[in-house]
Amino acid sequence: MAKKAKKRKYSKGAAKKVKRAMKERKSGTLKSGRSGRKVRSRKQAIAIGLSEARKKGAKVPKKKKRS
Repeated sequence: MAKKAKKRKYSKGAAKKVKRAMKERKSGTLKSGRSGRKVRSRKQAIAIGLSEARKKGAKVPKKKKRS
């Protein structure tokens, strides 16, 4: 049985945005939206990177809807 080729869930552009956000978080220059506070959370840094990638039109899965 032949294996099915896996598609990328995230594009390379999205990966670059997340990488940049993570570097900024480590250096202490990444800030959140309205409040402008420094981001310390790893998860929040990833979320910011993916959000920026979405705005640029990169291939990123849609946000999960809350029930």
